[in-house]
Amino acid sequence: MTPLLLTPGHVTLADWRAVYRGAVPRLDPACLPAVEAAAAAVSRILARGEPVYGINTGFGKLASVRIGTQDLATLQRNIVLSHAAGVGDPMPAAVCRLMMALKLVSLGQGASGVTRATVDLLGALIERDLVPVVPCQGSVGASGDLAPLAHMTAAMIGVGEFLVDGRRVPAQDALAQAGLRPLELSAKEGLALLNGTQFSTANALAGLFEAERLFQGALITGALSTDAARGSDTPFDPRIHALRRHRGQIETAAALRALMAGSAIRDSHRVGDPRVQDPYCLRCQPQVMGAVLDLLRQAAATLETEANGVSDNPLIFTDTDEALSGGNFHAEPVAFAADMIAMAVCEIGSIAERRVAMLVDPALSGLPAFLTPRPGLNSGFMIPQVTAAALVSENKQRAMPASVDSIPTSANQEDHVSMAAHGARRLLAMVDNAYGVIAIELLAGAQGCDLGPALASSPALEAVRRLLRSRVPTLTDDRHFHPDIEAALELVRSGAVVEAASAIPLPALG
Repeated sequence: MTPLLLTPGHVTLADWRAVYRGAVPRLDPACLPAVEAAAAAVSRILARGEPVYGINTGFGKLASVRIGTQDLATLQRNIVLSHAAGVGDPMPAAVCRLMMALKLVSLGQGASGVTRATVDLLGALIERDLVPVVPCQGSVGASGDLAPLAHMTAAMIGVGEFLVDGRRVPAQDALAQAGLRPLELSAKEGLALLNGTQFSTANALAGLFEAERLFQGALITGALSTDAARGSDTPFDPRIHALRRHRGQIETAAALRALMAGSAIRDSHRVGDPRVQDPYCLRCQPQVMGAVLDLLRQAAATLETEANGVSDNPLIFTDTDEALSGGNFHAEPVAFAADMIAMAVCEIGSIAERRVAMLVDPALSGLPAFLTPRPGLNSGFMIPQVTAAALVSENKQRAMPASVDSIPTSANQEDHVSMAAHGARRLLAMVDNAYGVIAIELLAGAQGCDLGPALASSPALEAVRRLLRSRVPTLTDDRHFHPDIEAALELVRSGAVVEAASAIPLPALG
């Protein structure tokens, strides 16, 4: 596989998506002179003998404690070991790899003061797929994601563990097996590695990329449900949406029209259908899903900016040989972006569950009760709808904004924190819940089409139905439902549903 070249400050959202999906990134070597210049600047700053935070002083509330020259390397090692205090399950490997790539690009901007050896080792770990075991809890998203990044750095100095082919291996052994030596930290390097927003940003980006796939899948299942309910495509008329002017709404309506274009099911109800208007879960899809799309794009813009920035402290300016202390480590932008993604994911699942509830209700859908040919003897889709409702309710609880919370830390030195880590870390679980809702809607929509007249849907939706039916047959009498849901879930989560309808261009983040 050809490595993906990452140029600090100019990495696109598509590049980060590719890294998350498995592409192997490599730092643009053109940035290395700036890295070396910053390391040289740190040496000159130290030679002046002035106290500089994190270089020859303690950290946080202990910043007033001066550290002697003979202890500077020990200082950096100590901050890594003492801050590696996380708890909980390890980060998913794909997210941890993305975090490492984000840190690599940040260091590559030549404002952190690390040595070339540090950048080279981090790049080598990524290329060799050596993923540190990083507990996912312990960051409040200000003064950086200290605990998780400290665990990453600890593995680099030979403490802790790496994941090697799915096995947890002591860091010293994993490095030796890969032909690498543990990093010996120079002045400021420990602080530069464990300070920053890369844990929060990686989790937020992972949630964003999964939310994008979820959004596209939900457009497809929403169109399928509309056909199954013999709903109208009139609410998707472009003239309606042009008058409101929201970009996401206009693009979503166009996608829904395209997904339903050529449906014989829809055509059979154009004349003589007594219904004047469909329920909101069908009729207002462009308004709801369009707003979701706009929100995800806003979050994407924030995260793309953050991913190209430098967020450790202090920052090194080589033109004046200054180390300036600031607060770029405060992850408030990431926290806000994560909260927006959480709301969007919650709403995708919420309106989809309402479509499932509509399909199982004969008074609203005109289909047999609970989508079974013989209701009473069979329960059909009764409980899958309950499962969807449970998943939606769980997401509602998780969608509470994390950014409005704060708790003082470090003896009140760090007295306002962002909670970005928590806000971002919940996203993958929320998306997974919403994937479950969309999988149930996929099953219900296809079942609804099967129970109606023997007419074909649109070419795009028929391709999706064929894909599903290659794994899950039509439900005639009750059977063990869980395998059906698992099969549909895999199709949704993997992107196979979106791929089946790939003849229709669906809106994306950009």
